[in-house]
Amino acid sequence: MKESHFFAHLDRMKLIQRWPLMRSVSKENVSEHSLQVAFVAHALAVIKNKKFDGQLNPERIALKAMYHDSSEVLTGDLPTPIKYSNPDIAKEYKKIEAAAEHRLLSMLPEELQDDFAPFLLSEHADPIDEAMVKQADCLCAYLKCLEELSAGNQEFARAKKRLEVTLEERHSPEMAYFLQTFAPSFELSLDEIS
Repeated sequence: MKESHFFAHLDRMKLIQRWPLMRSVSKENVSEHSLQVAFVAHALAVIKNKKFDGQLNPERIALKAMYHDSSEVLTGDLPTPIKYSNPDIAKEYKKIEAAAEHRLLSMLPEELQDDFAPFLLSEHADPIDEAMVKQADCLCAYLKCLEELSAGNQEFARAKKRLEVTLEERHSPEMAYFLQTFAPSFELSLDEIS
């Protein structure tokens, strides 16, 4: 049996810091972010199914969310303002991400690759699942802004405004429900939520 470095690479997600150009009150790494995105994506799918006649698979969506940034163990985390500063950079970075996803998948034993491909490769993702993960990813970035701003860190004020525009562009009933029901708590202290 051939040795695989797949999970050793995934373990390094905890070493990749998010928001690298921003001063943060609370540091966040890609591993922590991925777990939060999985929580939120799962919740969005459940909300859609329960409240808005959805037919989604929340568990599959949560798994997709867990792996959504895994290629960053090979590419690092390129800040959003740089990644999307112009269409050419965004297009080339998508190619880099796809190559990293394939490289990561190739680290798995061959007999496991088909099982992991739907979660690791963007090209194999179900478009509806992918949209749900993107909504959750955006929501989590927004929640991070709320958390930082509530701690007095004005560094996140412009990011919050930019994310509000993105949230509006990706608007869905389940996202609105999540924002109304869960987001306000992110601006409160521990005593206030206890």
